[in-house]
Order: sequence, then structure tokens, then C-alpha cells
Amino acid sequence: MKIKGLKEKLITLAVAAVLVFAWAYFGIYCLFKRLLGIPCPGCGMTRAYLALMRLDFARAFEMHPMFWSVPILLIFYLFDGRVFRKEWINVTVLALIFAGFLINWIFKIINI
Repeated sequence: MKIKGLKEKLITLAVAAVLVFAWAYFGIYCLFKRLLGIPCPGCGMTRAYLALMRLDFARAFEMHPMFWSVPILLIFYLFDGRVFRKEWINVTVLALIFAGFLINWIFKIINI
């Protein structure tokens, strides 16, 4: 399977990674939370990956239970959303990830 625009996608991912690290370095964490006063669906993801780098899986899960889905989403991005041969599997996986983020976000908002 050929990936369309692989070079552009990798550049986009690299720029996004640099921005995330720059925001964290300068103490600008969640613009969504700063502007709206509620956590965004991804709040805690950076802390989850920092815990994961220390091999602290329990802390990573505590910080953001959907941390495991980011590599899957990156694979979907690189393969234009067609990772599995059957389209319904692709849609189901993405829908489950979306539902996980939504449920996690609702619990974060409730626990504010």
C-alpha cells in the first residue's frame, strides 16, 4: 500500500511535535483550558507520555487513559485512514477511539 504525501505528512508531524515541545517548554500547556476554563479532550496527554517515558504505565493511564490511542491515530493518519482492508473495521476503530476520548473528557469535566 502506497502512502500518499508521506513526506508532507512526516513534515507536518515533525512541526506539530516541535510546537508541542515548545509550548511545554515555555509553560503554555492547554490553550483550550486557558481560553474556556475547562480541560480539552487531550488534557493530560503530555503528562501521560512523560510518565510513559519513565515506564510508569499506571501513572500514564491515570494522566490520560487514551494515551495508547495516539500511535494508532498516527498510523491511520499516515495510511489515509485505510489501515484495515474492510472499511467498517477502520470506521469502528476510529469511532471507538473517539468514544473513549469523549467519555474521558466528560469524566474530566464532571470532576472539575
